[in-house]
Amino acid sequence: MNNVTRYPILVFVISFFVLWGSVQIGAFFHRRQRKLEEEIRGDFGVILAAGLTLLGLIIGFSFSMAISRYDQRKNYEEAEANAIGTEYVRADLLPAADAAKVRALLRNYLDQRVLFYITRGEEKIRQINARTAQLQSELWSAVLAPAAAQPTPVVALVVSGMNDVLNSQGYTQAAWWNRIPIAAWVLMLAIAICCNVLAGYGARNVKAERILLLVLPLLVSISFFLIADIDSPRGGVIRVSPQNLTSLVESLRAH
Repeated sequence: MNNVTRYPILVFVISFFVLWGSVQIGAFFHRRQRKLEEEIRGDFGVILAAGLTLLGLIIGFSFSMAISRYDQRKNYEEAEANAIGTEYVRADLLPAADAAKVRALLRNYLDQRVLFYITRGEEKIRQINARTAQLQSELWSAVLAPAAAQPTPVVALVVSGMNDVLNSQGYTQAAWWNRIPIAAWVLMLAIAICCNVLAGYGARNVKAERILLLVLPLLVSISFFLIADIDSPRGGVIRVSPQNLTSLVESLRAH
């Protein structure tokens, strides 16, 4: 399920056919049994309305969860750009040779962070992560040497800024791993299946309402697609663009 939710189109296709099949199951039981009497139909309508209301609430909560995680990824992208830009300026506090080394490493590190946001291939992502980890070690070593040689409050400020750079990447990675729990997806799917079975079972004329019975599975599947798309950092159409990091790259090049 976790792998499926990475691909919103696949979520849409699977959910649509599952929910459409649920409607057909409900319609099958409707044809096998006698029609609902008017007294029973009233109670049935209440149950169906309650189920659809619950489904709408669960979808709304899940959509809110996906939006909050998307906003979190955007905020951490901005925080990364600010941390790298601040540390690039603070490098002036180091000796000239060390400052030049730190700036060169930060430029390379910044390029890797931009690639992290725009790359989709799993193999390339692993290479980017490996290169990022290597650059982080080199960056820390680059500020650790002058800090050990000259342990002053000014140099400590540079070390603190480098710590912010490294921490910001960790926060970003954690935000990209933080997605809607599988339990929420299972709950949504279970409630959606029940609602579609009830919708098919409650149809007055299954043959005449065949087209109408496609509406509910289609709407719910589109909702699942939208939630999966926003919640998927790489597989969706709606993705976090590294605007701040790209702006910082252009600014450093101009500098």
